[in-house]
Amino acid sequence: MVDARVLAFAGIAALLTLTPGADTMLVVRSALVRGRRAGLLTVLGVGSGLFVHATLSAVGLSALLVRSARAFELVKLAGALYLVFLGVQALRAAARPGPARAPEPAAAGERRAFLEGLLTNVLNPKVAVFYLAFLPQFIGPGDPVLRRSILLASIHFAEGLVWLSLVTLFVARLRPVLARPGVQRGLEGVTGAVFIAFGVRLATSRS
Repeated sequence: MVDARVLAFAGIAALLTLTPGADTMLVVRSALVRGRRAGLLTVLGVGSGLFVHATLSAVGLSALLVRSARAFELVKLAGALYLVFLGVQALRAAARPGPARAPEPAAAGERRAFLEGLLTNVLNPKVAVFYLAFLPQFIGPGDPVLRRSILLASIHFAEGLVWLSLVTLFVARLRPVLARPGVQRGLEGVTGAVFIAFGVRLATSRS
């Protein structure tokens, strides 16, 4: 049921969705390198990660993660290393002569696009902290926790789906220009540096 709590959460989630971050950069790069369909699959992967965090929060596993300093640091390090890995891949593509990226089978590229979106979101413990800290504030005393958590995650997912899909479609429209070898190498270099910066920031952030 849509009530004041749901509407308040929708507003906060919308602000977070519009704030550029690693997810946005990943979607832009996916749409640029692999095309519109792959970009949309990356969006779907990012959204799927939200449901993972919402479910873990509802069943209490996120609380265990946050309370265990070692587990939190391990997940944070894994997420940071994955972002750095993506950044290094982009920098290697930027340094390669000719096309910035070798062609890959469409199905393999689309699977990778989805998994990159999923892993980038799931391995970010800050998302788990957000869901653990904010979701309970929008769940009433008599509300079924899991069902309500999924409802709120669905709202966050829908907002992200709309916004990041618009970003994907915009980038895809510009792809004929942006996909030129020289331009693409430059963009790969920039996105690679940004991914590494995101990874370092995540690794050095305080719990």
